Amino acid sequence: MTIVKDIEARGTHHCETTTLGVLLRHEGLDLSEPMLFGLGSGLSFIYWDSKNTAFPFLGGRVKPFDLTRNLAARLGLTLTAKETTSPRKAWENVAAPIDAGRPVGLQLDCYHLDYFRSKVHFGGHVVAMYGYDEHDAYLVDTDQQGGAVRTSRAGLATARAERGPMTARNRSFTITLPTRPLSWQDQVIPAIKDCADAFLAAPIANLGHRGIEKAGEQVPRWLLRAGEPRRDLPQAALLMEKGGTGGALFRALYRDFLDECTRLIDDGDLRTGHRLYAEAADRWTEVSTLIAKAGESGEAGYLEQAGAILHDLSRIERDAMRVLRQL
Repeated sequence: MTIVKDIEARGTHHCETTTLGVLLRHEGLDLSEPMLFGLGSGLSFIYWDSKNTAFPFLGGRVKPFDLTRNLAARLGLTLTAKETTSPRKAWENVAAPIDAGRPVGLQLDCYHLDYFRSKVHFGGHVVAMYGYDEHDAYLVDTDQQGGAVRTSRAGLATARAERGPMTARNRSFTITLPTRPLSWQDQVIPAIKDCADAFLAAPIANLGHRGIEKAGEQVPRWLLRAGEPRRDLPQAALLMEKGGTGGALFRALYRDFLDECTRLIDDGDLRTGHRLYAEAADRWTEVSTLIAKAGESGEAGYLEQAGAILHDLSRIERDAMRVLRQL
């Protein structure tokens, strides 16, 4: 058995920030999960529905691995990412750092992991691997998935090699701090402004605040859109609150990030942005509750209410980002 020492499986919500926390703490940098999410400019929004989609998808963050890239660039970290189609090379890419005493981040499809209770394909899942033996790999996942867990090496290999939406070719990565680390506190405002700029300037109508507006138009039709409303709507609501989002489709994480920032920086616009995202987080939870009720009852009125709140949320988040962009 080969195990990296002093790995802490801290209770966290989102897979990518969980993994970043493991890798960075091992390097000596200990930041909260909301701070990792915010410094990585992780907040976004997408309403996705296509012919190949069984049911519409509401996403609340940037694409998988973009958060990691953003954070590494902002803090001057050395991010070493590798991809390959070779199973042999894929294993070497993770075994070598672990043998050298360093944990490794992996992007994979969680469907094939032994410990996952909900068997749904998601190719953008990220875990930290810190050890292995002849049969199993030792991982750190989110708190709701068990924290420190293990899965068979065969299942892990299948998960890493899976092809489909949001997958990567056996992607693995390590992070190294520079000899003279940048002050992460100095990167807070640039991270907020970059996130706001991207959110406000989204190039297509299903992204950013325009995407939330579109969701407000489409959600009231979801009873007709769903193949099995009693299954599809509660599942969509569950993913918004419990699907590794930290609650309220990642808005709770961003609210908490902004709260931490107000304790570092005395700025009225920052406090306004925090207040608006605290309101947004509460309202997103209302939306998920109403969507679940619509699926359980078959009553379209709940979706009409959810649609009205989404129209409000488009305005709230647009106003919040406009304020935060001015920092």
